[in-house]
Amino acid sequence: MDKSDLLKRVANSGYNIGFGAKKNFATYDIVENIPKTISFISMAFGIYCLAIDGISSKKASATLIVFGIISIYISFYNEKKLAYRDVGIKSTKLFNKTHDLYLEIKNDNSPDVDLYIEKLNEIESNFYEISMSKQILFSGWYAHYKFFWEMQIKWVSDELKFSLLRDKIPLSLYFSLFFVIIFCLYAIFNKIVSMIILFHC
Repeated sequence: MDKSDLLKRVANSGYNIGFGAKKNFATYDIVENIPKTISFISMAFGIYCLAIDGISSKKASATLIVFGIISIYISFYNEKKLAYRDVGIKSTKLFNKTHDLYLEIKNDNSPDVDLYIEKLNEIESNFYEISMSKQILFSGWYAHYKFFWEMQIKWVSDELKFSLLRDKIPLSLYFSLFFVIIFCLYAIFNKIVSMIILFHC
């Protein structure tokens, strides 16, 4: 392994550790903030339902039930939310250590590969020890935003050459958007067909 390969290896570990940190912060943020937002929206929506006659009581009830189900799902993570925050902080420190190691290797004209690999393995081991595999739904999407758009990752990006469409946007988001577009097109098509039928009748 030469210096170039070693730098890529460190940058790849930096990506895994940094993204892991942001995923834990994403779970913490969702568990901490979404229930408050849901409570506010539910109260505001309930008031509007009482004030405006045109809103169907069945639709209003269904909407509030959906909000309730989301709150129940999020509450399962509430007990460990501080643990997610703490792991995020510790992982960020490990990410910074990885960055320091990267700079150390870059400034070393004849790096001792075995020594640096040993240091990197130690950082990775510490990361794996504290990692939490169970994360809340949509934490990956939020982590993509937090990692690629909020975090200082130029050194990782320079080595790994991230692309906007392939790396910075989650693949599952593409699938979700695809199904939303198909559903919208289907709804529009049905509306047009209904209008044509009514017109001919």
